[in-house]
Amino acid sequence: MSEDDLYRGDPPPAYQPPASAAPTYGPPPPGYGPPPGYGPPPGYGPPPGYGWRRPTNQLAVVALVLSFLGPLAVAGLALGVVARGQIRRTGEEGEGLALAAVVIGGVVTTFLVVVLVFWIVVLSSLGGSLTP
Repeated sequence: MSEDDLYRGDPPPAYQPPASAAPTYGPPPPGYGPPPGYGPPPGYGPPPGYGWRRPTNQLAVVALVLSFLGPLAVAGLALGVVARGQIRRTGEEGEGLALAAVVIGGVVTTFLVVVLVFWIVVLSSLGGSLTP
């Protein structure tokens, strides 16, 4: 017996809404226009991470570079302090750069002062013995 020979019953009756269905609403009262239509779809925005960024404070960058340059570390330290004040006032990026310039400039300056004092002490102690 093939599947076409099987009786599958009568088709289901058409859908009839229940008698207690919600009331239907008529047209809107006069004075109201048709509902607004949909506008065109919005365009694509920029991909994430490509938005506007605050600029980096240039003085913080210069201060960090100078703080690594031996005798100019004092200038890097001073410019780092000034850059931190500018960043707080203007809201620019670069707070970490300015802080690194202050720390590195302070360490390098301290090292240079200790070496200078040591050099002066050594030379002054040898000064009396070097005269003929």
